[in-house]
Order: sequence, then C-alpha cells, then structure tokens
Amino acid sequence: MNIQCKPKLSVLALSLALIFQVGVALALDDVQDADNNLPQGKTRTPIEHVIVIIGENHTFDNVFGGYQPRPGQTIKNLLSEGIINADGTPGPNFAKATQQQASDPYLYQLNPSQTGPYATLPQPQTTYAFGQPPYTADERFPADLPNGPFQISKYVPYNSPDAYTGDPTHRFFQMWQQTNKEKMDLFVWVDRTVGIGPQNTPPAPAPGTPTAANSYQGGEEMGFFNMSAGDEPVFKALADQYAISDNYHQPIMGGTGANFLSIVTADAAFHNQNGTPDVPPANQIENPNAQPGTNNFYTQDGYAGGSYVKCSDNQQPGVAPIMNYILSQPGKTFNNGNCAPNTYYLVNNYNLGYSASGTPQPLGPNNYTLPPQTIPTIADALSAKNISWKWYIGGRNNGIVTTPYEYCGICDPLTGFTSIMTTSLKNNLQDVTQFYQDVTSDATLPAVSFIRPPESSAGHPADSTMPAFEAFVNDIVNRVKSVKQVWAKTVIFITTDEGGGYYDTGYIQPIDFFGDGTRISLIAVSPYAKKGHVDHVYSDHNSILKFIEANWGLHPLSARSRDNLPDPVANAANPYVPLNRPAIGDLMGMFDFSHAQGN
Repeated sequence: MNIQCKPKLSVLALSLALIFQVGVALALDDVQDADNNLPQGKTRTPIEHVIVIIGENHTFDNVFGGYQPRPGQTIKNLLSEGIINADGTPGPNFAKATQQQASDPYLYQLNPSQTGPYATLPQPQTTYAFGQPPYTADERFPADLPNGPFQISKYVPYNSPDAYTGDPTHRFFQMWQQTNKEKMDLFVWVDRTVGIGPQNTPPAPAPGTPTAANSYQGGEEMGFFNMSAGDEPVFKALADQYAISDNYHQPIMGGTGANFLSIVTADAAFHNQNGTPDVPPANQIENPNAQPGTNNFYTQDGYAGGSYVKCSDNQQPGVAPIMNYILSQPGKTFNNGNCAPNTYYLVNNYNLGYSASGTPQPLGPNNYTLPPQTIPTIADALSAKNISWKWYIGGRNNGIVTTPYEYCGICDPLTGFTSIMTTSLKNNLQDVTQFYQDVTSDATLPAVSFIRPPESSAGHPADSTMPAFEAFVNDIVNRVKSVKQVWAKTVIFITTDEGGGYYDTGYIQPIDFFGDGTRISLIAVSPYAKKGHVDHVYSDHNSILKFIEANWGLHPLSARSRDNLPDPVANAANPYVPLNRPAIGDLMGMFDFSHAQGN
C-alpha cells in the first residue's frame, strides 16, 4: 500500500467518515470537559507516573526497518514495503528507495530539478565518529553500495567497541528538501551539496568545515539496523512485549534544539525582547538560497550563523516554497502555517537563554543564544495544578556542569524559559542520577518525568551508539519494574528527539511551516500497554503532551500550541493519513486500561 497517495473514498465512504469525525469530536469535547473537572492530582486512567526517555537522532526505519511484529499486527517499514529482505539485502521493491541527484543553483526549492539517480551510494563518511579517522571516507563500508538502504551492522558489527558511525545532515531547510514533498528521494543529494557547519567558510577552512566542493557527507543517511538479523535486542523485546507506534514523528523539521523546545511547548521558540518579538542580528537570519556558482550550498546556514526565519513573510528566503506546499494540502494547515506576524522563529540549534545554574547567557550577533522564552510550557501547566514533575539529564550535576561532554545544553530545554529559571521551579531540573533515587518510591517519583541520557548513552551517531542507548533504556525499565508499587501505575515512553537525517519510508503530515518531520520510534512500556501492538494513529512529540493533559485534565498550553489539534480520524484502508488533517493523536490507543498485563 502506498500511503503517500491520497485515500480514494467513495462519496458514501467519505460521508460516513465525516459523520464519524463529528461524532468523535463531540465525544472528545465531552471527555475534555469531564477531564477538566478532575479533582486536582487525580488521573483519567490508572497511569499515575509518565516517564519519557528521549534519545537522539534515529528515524523509525533506521531503528525498526527490519522489525517483524507479532502475528495479527501490521507495520509499515523497509521490510513490509519489500525494500529490504529479512537478511538486510535489497528486496524486490528496493527501487522505491532510490536516491536522486538534483540541480538547485538559485532560489531554494523543495523539489529541485532531478538529474538522475546515483549509480551507487557515495561511500559513507566518518564525520567526527569516535575512534575513526575524522572527516574522511569510512573504509569499513564499500565504495559501491547499491543505491538504497543498507544494513549498518553488516559492515560495523552491532556490539563492537568501535560501532561509532558518521552523523548525517539534519537541519531545518535541508530536511524539507531531503523529504522532497514526501518522495523521500533527496537524502543523499542534500547531504552531498550542503552538509553541516558554518556557512561563512574561511579562506583555509579547517578539516570538517563543509564547502561547496566537499560537504564531508556520503551515503550514511541510508543506513539502518536490522532487528530480523539480531540488532537492537532490547528494543525488539520491548516491542514484542509492549506497544509501539509506526506513525510517530518529530514535530519540527531539522535537528535537536527546535525539537526539544517543541517537546515542552508544542510550539516554536522565537527571537524576542522581554517576550515581545523583535528582529535578530542579520547574521542570524536563515538564507537557504544557493551561493553563486554552487549547487545548493546555502548562503547563510550553520551553527555559527542563520537559525531564525520570519515565516509570515513569503518574501523571506526559503519561506514561499514551504508555505505554498503546506497550504496546498487537503483541509487547511494549522493556523495558516502557525507563523505570527513579524516573528522570527528558531528552526535550528542555538544555546539557550540561561546556563544550567540559572545565569542569563550573553546575547548579540556574536553569541548564538536564543533569548529567554516566555511561551507556556508543560512544566508551567503541571505546576499550576500542583502536579509534580522533573526534567532529568545526564551531566547536569546540580547546575554545575563538570563533565561538559556528557551534558547536552540544547537537550535541557527548560533552561530556556524565564518562568522556570528565575523561580524555584529550576530546582526541578536535575541530574539523571537523581532519578535513580526518586524511582525507588511511589512517593518520591514525580507524576511526570522527562529523562535525557548522558551524551555517551543517548544514541547520537558519531559520539554514541544504539547499543549504548539500549543499555540505558534497559536499566531505566528494570529500575521501574523492580518497584512494584511504581510499575503498577506507570508508562515509560521511549523515543528520540528527531530522525537525525536518516532515511524513512513513512508518510509525513504537513501540519504547519515547521513540520512535521520524519517518523521516529516510540515504544510504550507499561503493564497497561497492548501486548505486541503496532499503533498506526498519526502522532508526534506533542502527542505526549496531549496524553499528559488528557490524563490529568489539563487544558492545551496556549491558543496556538499543537496540543489543540484534534485526534485523527482515518480510513481503514489507510490508517496512517488523517482525513481531518491537521490532526495528532493522544496515544491512548496504545493501552488497554481494562486490565494490566502484570509483567
């Protein structure tokens, strides 16, 4: 089934679907009304503890591309689509994943003119992978891989000590191009023409600094792990025993920073002065138009450069192609792109407004720092109802970061918010080691816990590995299950912040200017999770906020936040694409609250 085609419905079927949609909407209103009247601290379900573990940078197909679900369940992945065989070799439909070359020498385009497929994949690169020669061809991989997905562990054994591999491109405008209006055929070309890093290349660039002639990227974005061949045993066991989603997405196109901010706000951060939108320094405004004489090497983009976009203005570089695409979709895009007038939104990685200890960070053209934010967060909403919460992260060490390598500042998103960092709520931001103490008792474990592992255990390509992330997750799950009074009323959601630029086959719903982005994995571990269930309801990180809000009877965070979106209504013939777009689920369908499994 090609889920990227619009569902073909008869008039009768469409009418029934719309009637059903209205009924669901009315029923949802009733539930929300009832939930909003819940006694303070009480829950709609038996779940009294939500734990969210967030690793980094893997798409659904990169993790679950070779997964075979339990009997009676269906899944959309590389294996079910026939793109690969169970042994990881090219399958009968391998050509569906063919990567194209293109030409985009002038204004930024989502679907530039294609110039033909790659004969073979460019050899994967090491980028900055630990233990490998930096920024060169990764000679562990063949130089003539077939043009399509390849099994990483055929060349780099899954549990080997040197299992670090290169880091694909995963930035905002690049990811919109990679997915190419859901054709998913420009991942390699975008990496080869743009790369990551500073946009203002010095006369003698340091090794690893991308140039128009050398992006230091190869075909690494087409790699996947293969559960059918023994990779990822922890995640496979959890998927078999509990529930997963094969239609869960990163909410923002691009990388870590913007997606972590969305996890706590269901929104996008913006440049401001005391909460009022203002204009960022000129060198910090994105310009994805190609530099003269290049093929798609952006004019202003990089970690030391452009990261803000005034997306309400179609005359701004890169805005019109995205806005025209999302406005062309069935239904209507959320709030006409969700771009407020005269507002410059952050779409890539910037430092946050406060240090881990709460010190305001310097701003200005030479300081790539997001000004402190005042938009509402899930932490504010929980605190207003006296519902306990904490954000745990590796390397924080009570705000005194002594192991900078282990602490990811942009993965600690609440340090960007005035309401948290200038009040006692900043004490709720703690090191992951505190979780190990808190989980030992139902009384000390917060109602809502977010956990970001230390960098070395987060699974990020190049400086961590998937086995390291699995080991971290396995430890957390075992700690929770060992305390019976905690396990009996807990769900652990396991996901990643975003797809890291890896290839994926899934449908992407154009919700607003910012995304959604590619599918990422989501596992729900709970005694109430449906055993071996594969959930097809469209969802993204903001669905976790909807789950929390539904469970504790909270309102959406703001009038513009995505947790206002309705639950999807889908056609049985194509459960992946909501008929009532834009829509995201609340994850409740992954559970059976009539009884617990007890294991």
